[in-house]
Amino acid sequence: MGLVVGASAAASAFEWYDFYIFGTLAQVISAKFFAGLQPTAGYIAALALFGAGFAFRPLGALIFGRVGDQIGRKSAFLVTVLMMGSATFAIGLLPTFKQVGITASALVILARIVQGTALGGVYGGAAISVAEHAPPNQRGYLGAYVQTSAPIGLLVALLMILLLRTVLGAQAFDDWGWRICFLASVGLLAISVFMRMKMTESPIFAQLEQEEAGPAKAVYSEVFANWRNLKLVLLAFFTMMCAQGAVFYNAFFYVQVFLEKFLKIDPSISGALLMGVVAVSAPFFIVAGRLSDRIGRKPVMLCGMLISLAAYFPAFHAMEVVGNPALAAASKAAPVVVVADPDDCAFQFDPIGKKQFNSSCDLAKGVLANAGVSYANRSAPKGSVAEIQIGSVAVIAPVVAGLPNADVAAKKAAFEARTKAALVAAGYPAKADPARINKPALFGLMLIFGISAALLYGPLSTAAVELFPTRIRYTALSVPYHVGVGWVGGFLPFTVFAIVAGTGNIFAGLWYPFVFTAISVVSTWVFLPETRKRSLNF
Repeated sequence: MGLVVGASAAASAFEWYDFYIFGTLAQVISAKFFAGLQPTAGYIAALALFGAGFAFRPLGALIFGRVGDQIGRKSAFLVTVLMMGSATFAIGLLPTFKQVGITASALVILARIVQGTALGGVYGGAAISVAEHAPPNQRGYLGAYVQTSAPIGLLVALLMILLLRTVLGAQAFDDWGWRICFLASVGLLAISVFMRMKMTESPIFAQLEQEEAGPAKAVYSEVFANWRNLKLVLLAFFTMMCAQGAVFYNAFFYVQVFLEKFLKIDPSISGALLMGVVAVSAPFFIVAGRLSDRIGRKPVMLCGMLISLAAYFPAFHAMEVVGNPALAAASKAAPVVVVADPDDCAFQFDPIGKKQFNSSCDLAKGVLANAGVSYANRSAPKGSVAEIQIGSVAVIAPVVAGLPNADVAAKKAAFEARTKAALVAAGYPAKADPARINKPALFGLMLIFGISAALLYGPLSTAAVELFPTRIRYTALSVPYHVGVGWVGGFLPFTVFAIVAGTGNIFAGLWYPFVFTAISVVSTWVFLPETRKRSLNF
């Protein structure tokens, strides 16, 4: 049993390392592979690319879920490990935008798609292998070790980045050192394959192969054309997976985006705080799994959801106060307002960077969004030129329609310089002052979300395994997990940032995780059955 748990957790941690190293390096990826875009568009594109890997996870769930249900859990898991490791290693060798232009963007997108497709088959195999080997009264406890692979993978990724930045220096790391993070995956790949090869097939699946009916021959029909099974898939999605995507990725990804992009906290500080949160919250995954064996999966997961639901808005508002008090004070003393003709303003949502947002309103909002400054919107008469009001100071946005590209760039740069000077004069800090950051308070606020994620995620894999029959378990578990966690969670940083850029309110995007978490709270409370005493032989 120890080999099964260790191999599943280790291989899964490797997969999560591969995926998280990409998300954590969003700023570097933006500069290296989307250098042709404006800063805000490039950053959004990098976050979107992070999400794109998640978008293909359901496809991987369908492909490898079928393999796992028809051929075996071990085979599916082994193939996905090889795919994931190869794609990650390849990213470390790709040419940059400056070297080959848009081809670099296409290649990194392709590698990301391969990663996402592979990860779609990994999680189900790990969770099912452990649960189908485990004693019934320890399924939650042992399954939680697979769940800890996510924070462990993130922690290793953060440590790798911190170590390389420290040893190489920030400039060398940004120039070429980031590649080592991806190339190092070849060693992790070898360890994962070695451990996985030593694992035996699940005894429950082996028993199914001996039965007359055997494994499912038409997996997709059994899962999606049979209402009894499809109802279980929908139940898993709305009860557990929506909240998991929102809660987990808010705790371990969007928090870092918020600290660095909007509060202007140095990445070394936010990274160290996040590593501390990951390390402290990791044991709670095991505690949550053990607790679910005693009192049930449902109450433990509900507790995690409710903590996040209650904390989203007050905790993030408090982060601004303790993380960048000068910014909080300036926002109250000299609020920023964009005064513009509404017809002149576009919703700047363009992850591929093909649109040009060059109206005076778009330029005004783009400068503020890139600076991470909240602002209100006020309508101006039709045809008016937009202006930014910073306290009592007004900065007029340029009109660049019809000008040559060189003139457009020059006017944009001059406008941005005037705006930043006015913001500084009004007390808006260019960076958070490290001496004024209340690090213990900020850590405590971040830890609320870390523990919340642990309580939800710790028992989740076991609860999901217990919902589905053996014949279709791999596919039926993997699809809702990767739609909920992959789509809801993977697109959370990108979507929330885009909402903030569009509305001007750095807290407006929190409605995204709040709504998905609320959906799961209600549906879990009303519809999810308790499964901890179920046999898996059904």
